[in-house]
Amino acid sequence: MSFPRVKGEWMTPKRRFLSALFGGRVDRIPVGNPTSIATVELMEATGAFFPEAHLVPTLIADLAAAGHEICGFDTIMPYFSVQIEAPGLGCEMDWGDKHQMPDCTTHPFTKAEDIDAITIEKFLDTYSIQSLLEAIRILRKRYPDVAIVGKVMGPWTLGYHGFGVQNWLIQTKLNPEMIRQALNKLKEFTIAFAVEQVKAGADVICMPDHATGDLVSPKMYREFLPHLHQEITYRIGAPIILHICGYTINRLEDIANSYFDCFHYDTKNDPVEAKAIAGKRISLIGGINDPQTLLQGTPEDVKREAFIAAKAGIEILAPECAIPTAVPIANLKAIVEASREIAGLL
Repeated sequence: MSFPRVKGEWMTPKRRFLSALFGGRVDRIPVGNPTSIATVELMEATGAFFPEAHLVPTLIADLAAAGHEICGFDTIMPYFSVQIEAPGLGCEMDWGDKHQMPDCTTHPFTKAEDIDAITIEKFLDTYSIQSLLEAIRILRKRYPDVAIVGKVMGPWTLGYHGFGVQNWLIQTKLNPEMIRQALNKLKEFTIAFAVEQVKAGADVICMPDHATGDLVSPKMYREFLPHLHQEITYRIGAPIILHICGYTINRLEDIANSYFDCFHYDTKNDPVEAKAIAGKRISLIGGINDPQTLLQGTPEDVKREAFIAAKAGIEILAPECAIPTAVPIANLKAIVEASREIAGLL
C-alpha cells in the first residue's frame, strides 16, 4: 500500500476504522461495510461470481477485497449473505445466483432439544463455514493494514434459520420458555464461529441479529435479547458491531447498554435522534440508504446523505445494510469521496 493514498491522510485504513469504532480521533471519517457491498459490477471486475463466491475461499477473498481495492473502503468484509451458518444447523440450501442471495429451504428444528443434535465441532466443520474462515486467513495475509470485518449471525437470526421465521415468532408468544432455551443453545454457535473468525484474522465481528422493529416489539426485544447480547459480547472479547435492520430508535437505549462497540443502523432512523440516544456509549455506522440512494440515485445523492450523517456525528459512513447487487460502483466510490471532501482532502 502506497503512503499516503491521498495527501493529508495519515492513518492506515485499519487504524482509521478501529479508532472511529471506539469513538477516537481520525484523519477523516472512515467508510466501512459491516454487511455486503458485493455487486455484479464488482463480480465482473474480479471474476468472482455468486454463488461460487459464497463457497470458494479464493473467490470469496477476491470479491470481498474489491470493496477496498476498487471502491476505496477502509474495510474488507467477506460474508455476503445471512446464510453461511444455515447448513451447519442442518438446513438445506438454495445458493442463489449473481442477482439473488442464498436462502435456506428447510428448517429442521421444532423444539429446543432438536438443537442438541448439532455439536459445535460438527457445526464449525461445515463447508460454508470453513470456506469463510479460509477466506479471512487469505485476506489477513494480503491486507495487514486494512480492517477485516468478520460476520456471524446472532442467536435470534439463527432461530429464524433453524425454526423458520414465522414459526419462531409464533413460538415467542405460545412458548417463550422454549425460545429462551433455544436462544441459550444457539448463542454457543454464534460465539464459537466468531471466535474462530478472530483467530483467522478478523479485526472486528459484525453480528446481525434481526430483531427488527418490523417483526419484534420493543417489549419482546427487552424480554429476550439484551442480557443475551451482553453475554455474547463479553465472551467473544473482540470488537463487535451489532446490525439490526429497520426502525430501531425504540430499542436503541437497550442496544447502547449491551456492551457493543458500534451499532449499524438503518436510514429509517433519524441520525440526529439516534446519535442523541447513543451518545458516547456506542459508536454508530451507516447513513446511506440502499434502495433509493445507492441503487437509484446519483453520486451527488450519495454524498448528500453522507454529509447529513457526518454532520449528525455518525462515526463511520456505510451503506445501511447489504446492498442490492445492481448498485453501481460509482455510487460506492462516492461515499469515500464524500469522506475526503468532509475532511477537506479533495
